[in-house]
Amino acid sequence: MNRLFITLGAILIAIGLAWPWLKGLPLFRLPGDIVVDRPGFRFYFPITTMLLISVVLSLIMWLMRR
Repeated sequence: MNRLFITLGAILIAIGLAWPWLKGLPLFRLPGDIVVDRPGFRFYFPITTMLLISVVLSLIMWLMRR
């Protein structure tokens, strides 16, 4: 459990330090993300982004288990 918390903390610190570069990435604006933009209403469902993040997190967890 301690190893997990240390790893998660390190990942959060790395994301925080890299945030200026990360927000320039086209995440949440990928092809396949659903956007419905009407007057007075905006609906956004990032399907492709969620799949990409899930694959990356699954790969990281798989590598940590080895």
